[in-house]
Amino acid sequence: MARVEIIGKPDCHLCADAEVVVAGVCAEVGADYLVRSILDDPALADRYWEQIPVVLVDGRQHDFWRVDPVRLRAALTS
Repeated sequence: MARVEIIGKPDCHLCADAEVVVAGVCAEVGADYLVRSILDDPALADRYWEQIPVVLVDGRQHDFWRVDPVRLRAALTS
């Protein structure tokens, strides 16, 4: 199971930016990540559509809209 999930949608520039940050931090710390689309899951769409991209760490909401790499790194190494 991935420690980090990005919830977004295709053709979302903030989602693409978030994935770049998440991929880099996860590569540094050896964590896996998963990308999920609100277009594929109505429950995710209902919950997160106003906040995408949303980043979850260990199943809990960590960030939305912009991902702070320092904060994400700290969450994954603590």
